[in-house]
Amino acid sequence: MDFKATLFFFLLLLATQCCFSSNSELKALMDIKAALDPDDRYLSSWTSNGDPCNGRFEGLGCNEKGQIANISLQGKGLSGKVSPAISELKHLTGLYLHYNSLYGEIPREIANLTLLTDLYLNMNNLSGEIPSEIGNMESLQVLQLCYNQLTGSIPTQLGSLKKLNVLELQSNHLTGAIPASLGDLGTLMRIDLSFNHLFGSIPMKLADAPLLEVLDIRNNSLSGSVPLALKRLNDGFLFQNNFGLCGSGFPSLRACSASDSINPGRPEAYGPREIPETANLKLPCEQTQCSRPSKSQRGPILVGLIVVTIALSAIGILSFTQYRRRKQKLGTTFEISDSRLSTDHQVKGVYRKNGSPLISLEYANGWDPLADGRSFSGFAQDVFQSFRFNLEEVETATQYFSEVNLLGKSNFSATYKGILRDGSTVAIKSIGKSSCKSDDAEFVKGLNVLASLKHENLARLRGFCCSKARGECFLIYDFVPNGNLLRYLDVKDGDGLVLEWSTRVSIVKGIAKGLAYLHGYKANKPALVHQNISAEKVLIDQRFNPLLSDSGLHNLLTNDIVFSALKASAAMGYLAPEYANTGRFTEKSDVYAFGVLVFQVLSGKRKVTNLVRSGAESCRFQDFIDPNLHGRFFEYEATKLARIAWVCTHDNPIERPSMEAVVQELGNFSSCL
Repeated sequence: MDFKATLFFFLLLLATQCCFSSNSELKALMDIKAALDPDDRYLSSWTSNGDPCNGRFEGLGCNEKGQIANISLQGKGLSGKVSPAISELKHLTGLYLHYNSLYGEIPREIANLTLLTDLYLNMNNLSGEIPSEIGNMESLQVLQLCYNQLTGSIPTQLGSLKKLNVLELQSNHLTGAIPASLGDLGTLMRIDLSFNHLFGSIPMKLADAPLLEVLDIRNNSLSGSVPLALKRLNDGFLFQNNFGLCGSGFPSLRACSASDSINPGRPEAYGPREIPETANLKLPCEQTQCSRPSKSQRGPILVGLIVVTIALSAIGILSFTQYRRRKQKLGTTFEISDSRLSTDHQVKGVYRKNGSPLISLEYANGWDPLADGRSFSGFAQDVFQSFRFNLEEVETATQYFSEVNLLGKSNFSATYKGILRDGSTVAIKSIGKSSCKSDDAEFVKGLNVLASLKHENLARLRGFCCSKARGECFLIYDFVPNGNLLRYLDVKDGDGLVLEWSTRVSIVKGIAKGLAYLHGYKANKPALVHQNISAEKVLIDQRFNPLLSDSGLHNLLTNDIVFSALKASAAMGYLAPEYANTGRFTEKSDVYAFGVLVFQVLSGKRKVTNLVRSGAESCRFQDFIDPNLHGRFFEYEATKLARIAWVCTHDNPIERPSMEAVVQELGNFSSCL
């Protein structure tokens, strides 16, 4: 056989293997679909004759070899089961099925996914025991099984997950003791076992886990002495409502008595009230050998047990009710904003379509420039704390950054709609850490600027959150329902988005007031240049008042990110001509961009042409007034606005007025000059 024939045979064999692999994965997908979505309501894009890697299969992502590497179907309303066929997707690294209504047991076959790093099955109705086989998933970094109906004990085999960073098992019906084997996980950073029915003591080995930052064991039935090593976690150790716990060094715990002490090295020392630290150890006495309380002791003990049982039941019912209410509220599908953008993005080498930009690690205490007691200069500590959100609040508000809540993306951020615990609607802007200033002091200073901005024509900042785990910082703003000014430009007559004249005048005045405030007019603060004014940055609230967004945002971002926005500004005509010579933003460059905005509002056009400018200069209304108004405008107001727009966009910055002068002029309209 010559070389060409050999090469042909090899390529044919390779193609056959690829085809076989592809067909095998497609068949598995069809089985998975039938189980997850039995009524074919949400996964209709998964077809037996389609290509899973062509970008049309909802929530699927493939690697560079054309193998399925990611399934992101969180918050999709799925109400079926997890199929054992999932084990056929051998190259899967991420499985995100949280925030659905899946039921049934977790298939043991899932343990065959040895490349899986992220397993998110939380916020469902899954039941049965946690498969011990999960301990064989050697690549697993995040295991999220919380908020389900899981029963049984925590498998000791989970102590074999040597790469595990996050273990979330809270709000289930788990019983038994905390396995000491979890202390063998040298990479474990966060473990949440709260709101279960766990008993026994806290394993000393777990307390000594080197990278542990958060241990949440609230609302269980744990007892015994709390290892003093957990004191290093500070607020990361949560243990409330475990009435049997005791210890020194923890102000809210009672001191331990002789009956509380347990010596794991001496099993014979266990008394009738003492419970071993792992489920595998047994009490040294049989029921017939253990001492029983006398009749005189039984009465008080019985009364105490009844009181404790009633209290625990009340706490459990209240917690479960609050969880269900929160889940029902957050399970509602949000409507998607009309201004939503559709830009592809890539994470960790996986090409995703309709997937969530999730990153493996997900714990609250990590990269946080606001940690270690740092606060804003001149900022009251209580006010400072009110601005801080934790990662759980952000995740819950956005349904774990569900695609359905995505409002838009840019080259450095993504914005999601969310609902906070108080029921208010917010917009949450996610910014990658690589886009933020690397110096923590400078970053905090930038947050200080954002938090200090308070004006009726600026988008209101509710708070912020930073997470090293996700590599992101989140800015939480009030949600503005009517989109941005861009959606009201270049509209067709009769489609309901044509702004009437009085609304346009009000919008121009509001933008001017907001900018004047930033520049220091009637503001007890240093002047601030916006730098990135555009129709897209002008949000319209329910009363059609304009709100400037992203004010001061450049103080958080690296220079290359700030400069990258110049291309869009220059293309839309917002960039002042002197920038090409000076390379600097000034208040007068903001004034120039404001003038462009006024031209856009008057003409109803996104692109400001020379015809519009010359028409405004010579008061030719037909050249610069939106024809959709059909002549319904006041000529003296139109003339004054046109003249303001013209002088604000003067090539010479010295000839441009200040925003203070513009505000004063807008408050005193006069006839055409």
